[in-house]
Amino acid sequence: MRRLLSVLALTSCVLTSLPAIVLAQGGQGFVLFSGIKRENQLPFRLDFGGQTDSIDRYIFRIPAQNMKLAVAQFAVTYPNYYKGSFDPKKIEVRVKGKKVPLSEAKWNKESGLIEIFPEEPVPAGSSVALVFSGVRNPTFGGTFYFNCQVLSPGDLPLLRYIGSWIVTIS
Repeated sequence: MRRLLSVLALTSCVLTSLPAIVLAQGGQGFVLFSGIKRENQLPFRLDFGGQTDSIDRYIFRIPAQNMKLAVAQFAVTYPNYYKGSFDPKKIEVRVKGKKVPLSEAKWNKESGLIEIFPEEPVPAGSSVALVFSGVRNPTFGGTFYFNCQVLSPGDLPLLRYIGSWIVTIS
């Protein structure tokens, strides 16, 4: 009987901690009261768990249905209280799983803006992944809203809102 109770106790501890580990790996998860409409919440993945003060890889996805127009520039903004860092040399764009050449990727730390310029416009209706490798997560955790805006080729120079990634670093 004592052995059975200890096995049950150990099993419950393992099963209780498993969802927390899985949720830390990324994805949209279940977000209540975010202020962002469900249709504007974009999927993502943090490859190394989103732990504070560690190196990570963010994969921000834009589903094909959100890509209504061709895109000549991606602009990702984040809040001023996010104190992580990015390496513009380690940013890539994948369209339908294939890496596309970039003419430039810029990080403006002061304004909380990352600008990505593909060499050729990304076609409308394509599934896109913005991959940020070598990200240094902030020292203190929290929930951070990364917003995606795009500029279409030949369009007025106004960025259009595509959606937001709600990222939790713990």
